[in-house]
Amino acid sequence: MFAKQIQWRFLRKLRLHSKIQLFFALLIVPITLIFVFIFLRMYSYNRQYDILIANAAEAGRFSIDFKEKFDQKIYFLFVGRSDFAEAQPYKDINDAKGIVAELIHNTNVTSNKQRAQAIMNMLENLNIYVNRIEENQKESGHYLENKAIWEQDVQTVTSLITRYVLEYTYYENLGMEELRDKINKNLNAMVWISVTVFAGIIPAALLVSWRIARGIAKPIYRLNAVTNQVAAGNLSIRVEDLLGAEVSALGESLNAMVQRIERLVSEVKSDQEILRKAELELLQAQINPHFLYNTLDTIIWLAEDGQKQRIVDVVKALSDFFRTSLNRGAEMVTLREEERHVRGYLQIQKVRYQDILEYDIDIPEKFYNVMIPKITLQPLVENALYHGIKNKRGKGTVLIKARNDGDSVILSVIDDGAGMTAERLQYVRALLNEIPLSARDEKNHRRDIYGLYNVSERIKLKFGPQYGIYISNSDAMGVTVNIRIPMRYP
Repeated sequence: MFAKQIQWRFLRKLRLHSKIQLFFALLIVPITLIFVFIFLRMYSYNRQYDILIANAAEAGRFSIDFKEKFDQKIYFLFVGRSDFAEAQPYKDINDAKGIVAELIHNTNVTSNKQRAQAIMNMLENLNIYVNRIEENQKESGHYLENKAIWEQDVQTVTSLITRYVLEYTYYENLGMEELRDKINKNLNAMVWISVTVFAGIIPAALLVSWRIARGIAKPIYRLNAVTNQVAAGNLSIRVEDLLGAEVSALGESLNAMVQRIERLVSEVKSDQEILRKAELELLQAQINPHFLYNTLDTIIWLAEDGQKQRIVDVVKALSDFFRTSLNRGAEMVTLREEERHVRGYLQIQKVRYQDILEYDIDIPEKFYNVMIPKITLQPLVENALYHGIKNKRGKGTVLIKARNDGDSVILSVIDDGAGMTAERLQYVRALLNEIPLSARDEKNHRRDIYGLYNVSERIKLKFGPQYGIYISNSDAMGVTVNIRIPMRYP
């Protein structure tokens, strides 16, 4: 019962044209399958029948007078009325072997395969007897011996060959009779199957057509009732549980419109902005502990391995990293400080992932005093490492570049890692640009792009909606994340 309800809900969620296509598919697909099945069966029977006819025809190539002609040809040879060059008895035997080989290959009757193989063996013996007569002809005085070979051997073998060929033909014809009976039985079965399928299709088509009509009309009535209440001033009402893709899209659009109106009326935009700031600051505070744990593990590993100088390098990089992160509580730092911060992060990660990670930072000095929200580059580099480089076979590279674009600075974080699928890239762009998604998709994907979303929102809150993050797949492999910030100085 539960499975049936799920099936009907799935049907009612389809688009109108999909429902109509499904309705016709319900009619056309079974009919097509029946015709294809009948065609394939008839084709198979026709192939079998053709093989049987071909086998009977091949067997018929052994003419009824094969024995008489061949026996006479051998008789003329040993009495001297003909010679081997003129009579060519070996050619007759080889031609017969070719026919028998086809009979062996084509027949599906086990006993006929055995008969044809026996004929092939007899032809080999016949070849031996003819060869013996030919050798005797080279010397005189072998007339009686040749006559005995002809009477006792050659004629006996040709008689057996003729008999076996007739038996082969008989059993092939018997197979045709059996195939005809089988075809008749299967045709009757296919007729009954067709009748049964059509008997099931008609009620199913009627039921589906009724469900489709009901699924179109009922959601429209419910949507009309909601719009009437909205027109009367009830902005708290929402369209819920509308089934049918087109009507659901209308309902979602109506909900979005009412929600915007309600938001403007209640004037809660400032409160939401404050809340978002608090959430983003909390997310920012959560970055450091995870990184610290991993770095301390790396230091322990280096200490156990006795690599003192590398421990010093890692601790110095960690010190630079946290000095910039804290920055006496300031939210904005210069690009020079941000570069020092991300370089310390990459130096530490280079120790941990020395086999797979390379990096290069190319930020011209003219941009060093440009102001930027602190901890902007590090989350993007971390994302490139964990979602790009680590998911790629072999070594990968993270590049950080800076260039100016009018009154803006474009910072690029480029990796040659695993990259993104087109669908994934579309969702990430939608979330970063605040394009509405379904609640489930927004929840799942926003969790996956924690760092990207955090950085993008902080930039927009500091500088305005025209700034932020723009993401794309690189030309070859990997992902390019561009950060646009204004060229502002302290």
